[in-house]
Parts: sequence; structure tokens; C-alpha cells
Amino acid sequence: MVLRSIVASLVLAAGLVTAPAAAYPVRGGDGFSVGASARCTIGASVAGGYVIAGDCATTGSTVRGFNGVVQGTVMGTSFPGSSSGWVRVNSSWTPRGVVSNGAGGEVRVTGTQPAPIGAAVCRSGSQTGWHCGTITRRNVTVTFPQGSLHGLIETNICAEPGDKGAPLMAGGHLQGILVGGTGNCSTGGRSYYQPIIPILQRYGLTLLSG
Repeated sequence: MVLRSIVASLVLAAGLVTAPAAAYPVRGGDGFSVGASARCTIGASVAGGYVIAGDCATTGSTVRGFNGVVQGTVMGTSFPGSSSGWVRVNSSWTPRGVVSNGAGGEVRVTGTQPAPIGAAVCRSGSQTGWHCGTITRRNVTVTFPQGSLHGLIETNICAEPGDKGAPLMAGGHLQGILVGGTGNCSTGGRSYYQPIIPILQRYGLTLLSG
């Protein structure tokens, strides 16, 4: 037993055996970047990765997490018409079925039941954090310089550029991801979300629950 312990100690000292590296969490509401300056927000964790707004990156792009560590590769995007995409993460990252509440806590994702007009909702953006309001309209079309997006959810919640992709929650149910807005979080405004169910169906993704 003594000899075995000595041999094990020598192997560890030589660097021949190493403990597995800790994986970083992937959560809705956390930020990611593509290149030096483009910043967006993770929409929701799915098996193997997470969903994003379609104009945050192009297919094949390498993305980095909130800490600058390479996170994975964009596997597909769509924009305009709809705004969606997804990232496959590498082994340094572990997707979790939760959304950051912007104050050090988390909200569990429990489903995707659509909430009605007038329902209370909140969104979590990496730029401006957690903001709440109500759904004001559904099935809205919004035109951007690149083209129109259809079937969107409208809310009276503010948003700013780095929040793009932010998850919209009604309780534990994920409604959609932020694709655009008007105004800002100083003066107020409206924000628009691509519903989550068509995004999951488009890429054959499985949403993770908390």
C-alpha cells in the first residue's frame, strides 16, 4: 500500500494524471460574443448548446462566452423572415435549463406554454439585466433594414442592443427570444420576440428544463 501511494504521488507530480477541467455553465440571459465587438445574449439552453437571434452571428462562426473562453460554433442561422440560430458548445461548457435573473439568481425553465396577451412577462438581457412588463400583441410583423420578421411577440419591456437574443419568460415558461425593439431602458420602449417553439422545431432542438 505504501509503494502504491508513492507511485501514485510520483505520477501526479509528473503531470501524467490530471483532474478533469471544470465546465462553465450556459444559461439564458448570459452574454456571448462573436469577434472583437459583437455582443448578444444567450436565448435558452438546449441539448448540446443554446439558441440565439439569427443576426447575431453567421453559420460557422466561433463564439466566446462571457469570460472570453471559446464556447462553440454556430451551426445554423435564419434572418430575415424569422430570426433564429443555434450554437453547439464544446466540452468546456455545460448547458443548464435556467435563466439568469440578473441579480445573481436563476429562474428554472419549466416549459414553453404560450402566454396570452396581457400576461406578465420578464426578459433577461446581458446588457440591461432583468426587466418586466406585459405582452401587448402577438403575431406582429416588424420590418428591419435587412427585411421583415413575422409572427413576433410584442411587449412593453425596454431593450438595448447587447440584449438581443434575451429570453422572454412567463413564470417558468419560455416564450421567445429578443430580436429587436424601440427606445431604450432610460426612456422606455417596446421589444419584440421570436417565439421559441418554431425555433426548436426548425433545428430539431430539445429545450433543457431546470
